[in-house]
This record gives sequence, structure tokens and C-alpha cells, in this order.
Amino acid sequence: MTKITTKETFSTDVLSETKLVLVDFWAEWCGPCKQIAPRLEELAEKYSENLSVCKVDVDSNRELALEYNVRSIPSLILFNGGEQVDTLIGAVSFEELEDLITRNL
Repeated sequence: MTKITTKETFSTDVLSETKLVLVDFWAEWCGPCKQIAPRLEELAEKYSENLSVCKVDVDSNRELALEYNVRSIPSLILFNGGEQVDTLIGAVSFEELEDLITRNL
């Protein structure tokens, strides 16, 4: 299950998490963001023991988007131990998402 994260909860939800954390920077008006949402839910379920999936709405959390240099959405940033370790941009396939996770486990 994906979790909604804000600038107030980002430190706890992402930076302090011991699991891998995939952060989806998205917006309500973004078609490709809606397209990959089911894939992210599927990943969150499949890898629930090792992975947390968080969503950051860029419209209401502009500071986070700027801090992580998000220039287009969807931007998917993978964190491990609070450090940014990998990034994917765009409406990528389930296979590409799964590869991002498995190569960082």
C-alpha cells in the first residue's frame, strides 16, 4: 500500500525508514502519474517486507520537489538508508520499476 507523504512527514516516512523507499513525485492533473499508480501499488504489495512506497504531490509540496530536483513528473526516486540511490522518470513499465527495486535490494 502506498503512503501519502508531505514535507512535514518526509523525514519520518522516507529518510528514517530502514526499508528501501520508492518516492513517487506526482500531481493530480498528470496523466502518466495516474497511469503508473496501479504498478506502484502492485510493487508495494509484492515487496512489502523490503519496500515502502510513498507519494509526494508536487503541487502541495513544491519545496520537496525543488530539493530533489524534480523537473518532470512522474519522477520516482529510490532511497536506501535515507540516501537517494536511484531515479526513474516517466511512465515506465512494471518491469522497469521492478528492476529498479531488485537491483537495489
